[in-house]
Amino acid sequence: MNQPQTHDGLLSRFGTPEERIALAVERIRKGGGVIVVDDDDRENEGDIIYPADAITIDQMAFLIRTCSGIVCLILPEERLERLDLPPMVSANSARFGTAFTVSIEARTGVTTGVSAADRVTTIRTAIAEDCRPEDLARPGHVFPIRANPGGLAARRGHTEATIDLMFRAGRKPAGVLCEVMNPDGTMARLPELVAFAVEHDLPIVSIADLAGDHRLRSVA
Repeated sequence: MNQPQTHDGLLSRFGTPEERIALAVERIRKGGGVIVVDDDDRENEGDIIYPADAITIDQMAFLIRTCSGIVCLILPEERLERLDLPPMVSANSARFGTAFTVSIEARTGVTTGVSAADRVTTIRTAIAEDCRPEDLARPGHVFPIRANPGGLAARRGHTEATIDLMFRAGRKPAGVLCEVMNPDGTMARLPELVAFAVEHDLPIVSIADLAGDHRLRSVA
């Protein structure tokens, strides 16, 4: 009787963990997107991640068209403090503690804020070095999330994996992510994510790959 394939088994077509990391980092370095999957005993989901400082309107349209449509902007804590973006709620009771802040919109250069172009404008505004709190309206159609300062050692989430990949690729510590869904509206699990990655020529890497690499480096 055939046994269901494990995470590692399904991901093996994309190479070893080290090769998967290298491919993902190179794609991020070039301004492209990657799929990051978490543990099968956690959310067991995959997010498409792009570097925020390179996101294009076409890439944003792809996220809106093929994913959940909830486009998130991942930022470090110090950046969110500078922009005066407080937590969405005072007491976070989310199952995995995802640290959403209030949602945002660029004050200028957008219409309704919903279009791909408007969301890119909002992201570019928020990550600009000279952005001030008053440059962002609240609420809006882009959802910032605070990355745990302790990184993947503190929280094995897509949020922390996003910042980890940006650092590895030498990009600004800011990323855009959106969860991959199936056409029928259900969440894509690993078999569907692998097929999606192949169809759209996206590297795929797991949070376990990234966390394991950090552990190896710490004992080397």
